[in-house]
Amino acid sequence: MTDRSAIRNRHPAPPPADAPPPAAGGGKPPPLPRLHRRLDLATVLGLSSGFLLVLGALLLGGRVAAFIDIPSILIVVGGTTAVTTISFSPSDMRAALRALGRTMVAHTSDPQAAARTALSLAEHVRANGPLSLQPMARATRGWPVLNRAVELIVDGLPADDAERILRTEIEANIGRARTAAAVMRRAAEVAPAMGLIGTLVGLVQMLGNLSDPSTVGPAMAVALITTFYGAILGSMVFSPLAAKIDRNAEREAMVDGLYLLAAGSVARQENPRRLEVLINTVLPPELRVTAYE
Repeated sequence: MTDRSAIRNRHPAPPPADAPPPAAGGGKPPPLPRLHRRLDLATVLGLSSGFLLVLGALLLGGRVAAFIDIPSILIVVGGTTAVTTISFSPSDMRAALRALGRTMVAHTSDPQAAARTALSLAEHVRANGPLSLQPMARATRGWPVLNRAVELIVDGLPADDAERILRTEIEANIGRARTAAAVMRRAAEVAPAMGLIGTLVGLVQMLGNLSDPSTVGPAMAVALITTFYGAILGSMVFSPLAAKIDRNAEREAMVDGLYLLAAGSVARQENPRRLEVLINTVLPPELRVTAYE
């Protein structure tokens, strides 16, 4: 009598017509880059030390209370906010506030870790096939450009199409960062001007009370405080923050560019060694990686 189980083993039943194709190969998925979320000590220490130095000079020179004037603060801070808002849309202002928060908490990826992830991704696809990256597509949602690169590889798009899509997304991210930096630069330009306007207002009020010479000195001091506030905000706050936003955007674009190179290389089925050469042309010399001897 024939063993029916043996027959079934020799002739397994065909899969259902609507079943998804099996993933090519297996293997451990590539490691994800670390996303550093920590306090940006350079920004925090720079701002705090600058204000502490100014405060120390005020303490050594006289009374700190003499440098506090609520109307002057309203003119400079409120006026700077209002005039800057005129130059941009409300969405641009909200984006600038979000970028301002990100300058305090650094969350950019490590370029070396991103380079190793890109190389591991290429090696994994070469050994196991593009469909083996499907689990990684769900795990990379915290890295938008990497996630898009993985999805394009899994979908099997041609290299030119994948690179064009990723390049468009990277340029859009850079454009948003440039808008946020432009908001900060505009505020840096407006703040000293609002300080000058406040000074002129104070001078007009002072000249209206020249009949009492004892009030001229204090009134002149209050009039000059607005210029002090404007210079502090423009030179010590807004201008450095604009430079930091640009710097963070450049670093993020460099990391995203590594994922673009990986997607194009994988789509062209190139040797990962060539991808390593391309990656090291993008990275600074001190951050270059060596995966193949």
